[in-house]
Amino acid sequence: MKIRNFKPTNRIFLAPMEEVNDIAFRLLCKKENCGLTYTGMINPLTKEEIHLEDKPALQLFCTNEKGIKEFMKKYDRKVSLWDFNLGCPAKTAKRHGFGAFLHNDLEAIEKILKTMRESTKKPVTIKIRKSPQSMKLIELAEKYCDAVCVHPRTQAQGYSGEPDMEFAEKIKKSTKLPIIYSGDVTEKNVEKLLKKFDFLMVGREAIGKPGIFAKLINKKPKTTFEDYLKLSEKYKLSFKQVKFQAMNFTKSQEGAKKLRLQFFTMKNFDDLRKVYS
Repeated sequence: MKIRNFKPTNRIFLAPMEEVNDIAFRLLCKKENCGLTYTGMINPLTKEEIHLEDKPALQLFCTNEKGIKEFMKKYDRKVSLWDFNLGCPAKTAKRHGFGAFLHNDLEAIEKILKTMRESTKKPVTIKIRKSPQSMKLIELAEKYCDAVCVHPRTQAQGYSGEPDMEFAEKIKKSTKLPIIYSGDVTEKNVEKLLKKFDFLMVGREAIGKPGIFAKLINKKPKTTFEDYLKLSEKYKLSFKQVKFQAMNFTKSQEGAKKLRLQFFTMKNFDDLRKVYS
């Protein structure tokens, strides 16, 4: 099933991740044949510069419709679609009542989705988790959205425990909207999941490994951390962010523990280059 006004290069997307999905990492995922990248969660009232060169799905993270119309007008031509995140279980979301902690406020959710729908001709989607409100959220999605992303764990589960595949399949059967499935997508289960759902999101499996997207479509990965480093300098990412990503990239490497110990003493980009030269 297709999403209205949207033609991805393939059906496998990069899931939204708050710290991981900086512009350099997203661009590497695109180079590795990721069908669509997602930004981290962005509040429409933010004053920070937002890099959107990968034409991503931009995720809104808010509790009301304030500032949405103006924000979407500013960035609409630079994104592929707009997503409202009701799935994030992180501490930041809990502290502000965003994401999975907004599930019970159906009135606020409808106002947000209505404002989003009125502010763009691009696709509007919603990301949900398993909750008592799930079917009511699907009803709202059918009024305003072009697709639904489902993560079949509860807010309390976070990212642990088995995803409830029965719940995800129930959502799929309950609506004619395309379903983007999120939750432990790997090389082992990707083919099976593609038969059940319209699109897939890869999250934790992609951390430090943008090449996973090439592997999932039977291609050979072609990017390295050095490519990430070049992009991070181009977009002036903070050294703290780059060092965080460096730790992620080394997890699957030989001698990773020794490498990570070196990171603690690094103070600048030149120190990183010496390790990867």
